[in-house]
Amino acid sequence: MLAGVALRSLEALDSAVTLPQFRLLAVLADLGPVPTGQAARTLGLDPSTVTRLADRMVTARHVARGTTPQHRGVVTLELTAAGRDLVAAADAWRRQELAGIMARLAPPEQEAVTTALGLLVAAAGDDYGITARRPVPL
Repeated sequence: MLAGVALRSLEALDSAVTLPQFRLLAVLADLGPVPTGQAARTLGLDPSTVTRLADRMVTARHVARGTTPQHRGVVTLELTAAGRDLVAAADAWRRQELAGIMARLAPPEQEAVTTALGLLVAAAGDDYGITARRPVPL
């Protein structure tokens, strides 16, 4: 169900991006400006795949390329204002959708779901967030 809400949020963006493209945007929103290689490792993708994803996102003006001051040969990726707006719009849609689903439950049920989800998140630890220690394939 949670995966369905996440996927439907991309439809709410008028299909402006694909799931892999959005995943890149979400990682950049979480990490900030990062070298392409770090984005690739976080996503569990080959750097050339991230370069192709970034090419499309640069063309769409959701991502900007740059370099690090320490080494101009290292290409960095960073969200633009448009990219941040897209991630924020998907997040807002998801929150609204989940609030609507929760509103269908009685208050004691809402509390039970909130408690259960808190326990589930705690049990999962750091291995299932956007920037999990292990790559999460697309």
